Amino acid sequence: MKRALLLVPLAILALFVAAALWRLSSPPDPTIRSRLAGQPLPAFSLPAAVPGRPALDSAAFADGQPRLLNLFASWCVPCIAEAPMLLELERRGVTIEAIAVRDRPEDVARFLQRHGDPFRRIGLDTASKVQLSLGSAGVPESFVIDGRGIIRYQHVGVITAKDLPVLMAELEKAR
Repeated sequence: MKRALLLVPLAILALFVAAALWRLSSPPDPTIRSRLAGQPLPAFSLPAAVPGRPALDSAAFADGQPRLLNLFASWCVPCIAEAPMLLELERRGVTIEAIAVRDRPEDVARFLQRHGDPFRRIGLDTASKVQLSLGSAGVPESFVIDGRGIIRYQHVGVITAKDLPVLMAELEKAR
């Protein structure tokens, strides 16, 4: 009996190591998801982010055509990495609207000139009010919006090449 009691600390240590290995091999998803999936896009009206370009409002998303809404910023390094994928989506026929978050028009124009401009319209959200109303926690972030203005899918973070098939499928489902 006394010998069995000596194994208890070893068994506890083995359980702790097993639990730590399990959590390290499959960490929980730290992504903060919007609660608006399946809900209408919040009403908003933003000024144009770049002079001479169209402004953006929520009414534009209820024209019967699904589209991607991308939140980005010129000061966002991951947004630079995402830019080629947005151009690829545009090349595949995806309509992309954008919201420039906490940015300045001259910086947005410079960003588009350097990294490409796949956007049909870009609204300027200087105080992140629309971003927060979408439940967005950061940039870049994208939403698939159906033709009735309903949020169908949220993509948090940089869009990479492996995300393109998922986004194309979500856009097709949003038709």
